[in-house]
Amino acid sequence: MARMVSCVKIGRELPGLDAPPFSGPLGLRIYENVSQQAWALWPAQSSLIINHYGLSLGDPNAQRILFQQMEEFFFGASARLPEGWTPEAAAPQGKGGAPRRK
Repeated sequence: MARMVSCVKIGRELPGLDAPPFSGPLGLRIYENVSQQAWALWPAQSSLIINHYGLSLGDPNAQRILFQQMEEFFFGASARLPEGWTPEAAAPQGKGGAPRRK
């Protein structure tokens, strides 16, 4: 039987992770409070953050930023997108406006 957790991200009792996703206090907190379903949302969010800020994960400062964003994503008052981010479809076009149809 799957280990159940009261998921802080989704707000329901759901199957939890099989093991902490990484060592340390945040990994343990995620293991105890985040469901498998919520954890599956993190890769897309982390890619967005890495690309938006141009993070190099070999840099300890970049790792710190990503871990802070992870904590906010799962445990913050709201899961916010990075400051200044806009969806590609809403991003302004280059000179001349929208592309012309052929």
